Amino acid sequence: MRIAITGASGLIGTALTAMLQGGGHTVLPITRNEASKDPDAIFWQPRQGIIESEKLEGLDAVIHLAGENIFALRWTDEKKERILQSRVQGTELLAKTLADLDAPPKTLLSASAIGIYGDGGSRILTEESPISETGFLSLVTRQWERATQAAEDAGIRVVHMRTGIVLSPKAGALELMLPAFKMGIGGRLGSPHQWFSWIGLDDAAGGYVHALATEELRGAVNLVSPNPVTMEELASTLGGVLKRPTFFNVPGGVARALMGEVADEALLQSVRVAPERLIETGYRWRDPRLAGLLRHVLGKSKEPFDGSVDKAEATQS
Repeated sequence: MRIAITGASGLIGTALTAMLQGGGHTVLPITRNEASKDPDAIFWQPRQGIIESEKLEGLDAVIHLAGENIFALRWTDEKKERILQSRVQGTELLAKTLADLDAPPKTLLSASAIGIYGDGGSRILTEESPISETGFLSLVTRQWERATQAAEDAGIRVVHMRTGIVLSPKAGALELMLPAFKMGIGGRLGSPHQWFSWIGLDDAAGGYVHALATEELRGAVNLVSPNPVTMEELASTLGGVLKRPTFFNVPGGVARALMGEVADEALLQSVRVAPERLIETGYRWRDPRLAGLLRHVLGKSKEPFDGSVDKAEATQS
């Protein structure tokens, strides 16, 4: 297959590109670098509405991953606008361009996020669960998903990959947590009962490959492990894998004082998500449980594990 990818140089994009190429597929990066030396690269500038549409003709699929990083010490109005527009403008441009092609791709896989559900407490959230109508990240994801409408109207199979927290020592939440935990000053953030829906990088990429090959998948797909954990279990499991104590907990009030809206929206919401559509269509996780994933990515697989293990039961059997 010939597949174009936006955000190909990002965390998921890099892993996904390698996985697809290893499977014999041709990957064409959609990039803002006009001077790219990759002969297959497709140039675009979403803010200016520019894209090399002729290079999109005849593709089998497009995977859309690009978007402003949501993590920051605090959100300014400018940062929030970049988070929103980087998703909506790019997605609308891509969807409308694909819809107008003479030979459009059959499939568009578009990144989304579990933030669309808002704070669900301890409720198990599936793809059929109501989405939140309040909160900034829910607003972003709602508009992000709606921005693919032109492609869907043109008969393109559109899948919204609602991704959980990707755990990799290379970037994101785990990278930020590791220094404190390695020094023995790690601990949970917020309530011990707050649910944390995660996925390993290999499964984040693998979920996209599965969605690409599974034609019955349309609309929302929760891209998470089938075994979410509480914040207490996250901290104790990471400490156990690293053989470090986890006594230095950070109360929610402290996080709010330091980070404001970022804390409430991105760190302190309880989101217990079930990947029902992946389970129904037979996806097999490489790392379905947190302890195994952490031991794998932190190079502890050959060491005896003497710490805590996942206590959460699978949300689906």
